[in-house]
Amino acid sequence: MLDVLRCFLLQTVFSVGGIFVFGFLIGLCNRRFYANFGRYGRTVCILTGLVGTPVHEGAHALACLIFGHRIHEIRLFSINPDDGVLGYVRHSCNPKSFYQRLGNFFIGTAPVVVISLLWALISYLLLPDMFSEMWAEVRAADFSGGFFAALGCIARGFAALFSYADRPAWWILLLVGILFCLHMSLSKADVKGALGGLIFLLALYAATDVALRLLGRELLYSFTRGFLSAAGIMNYFLLVSLALSLVAVLVSFLFRALRRR
Repeated sequence: MLDVLRCFLLQTVFSVGGIFVFGFLIGLCNRRFYANFGRYGRTVCILTGLVGTPVHEGAHALACLIFGHRIHEIRLFSINPDDGVLGYVRHSCNPKSFYQRLGNFFIGTAPVVVISLLWALISYLLLPDMFSEMWAEVRAADFSGGFFAALGCIARGFAALFSYADRPAWWILLLVGILFCLHMSLSKADVKGALGGLIFLLALYAATDVALRLLGRELLYSFTRGFLSAAGIMNYFLLVSLALSLVAVLVSFLFRALRRR
């Protein structure tokens, strides 16, 4: 059953691993961004939150609806000086439902995934040529067939992203992406909720892989190749989100340098 274990680990690393690693790095960037504004950090957070917070909380709410959770209260955006929280979604699930408890993982991590894919949709609408170039390279990346060749495809897709910087629409896309990414960070409650559903997700992976292996090794391998292809696309747009967060950090360092002059 070593082939089952191998496929299981690949699926876990490329999906769960990608979401948490990119989510952690984007969170670090965002904390550095606001810290560089010093006493203006809270004001900047509120201003960027006018766009980013409703999208963040909307992603949580959408995942709640998909997985059948009951939404008790939702705040898409509100300036509350008492708790400092700009938004939240309070929800609950049926503890006897595997599907709803599995949903805790996707609800907790929804902002990281949904915001990245939403940016991809906007890029398709604003710059379809750029999106087509990126999409062709990312789809060609086959991590199950050749890791370094797949990385080459990802690199070319990433280069295509910045090759359209001479278009006004690209700068609009950059600004929208930064506003989104500045509020992609997962709170402690988000991470706790996601971890609560992680065991159910891993159980689903394991059960699926074992069942496919019993039906035939090639079926398991075909499923894993398709899975890694989809995960590769997701991770590519998570990488783009990280790049946008890094751009925001560079801007904040410039502000800090000018303020100290």
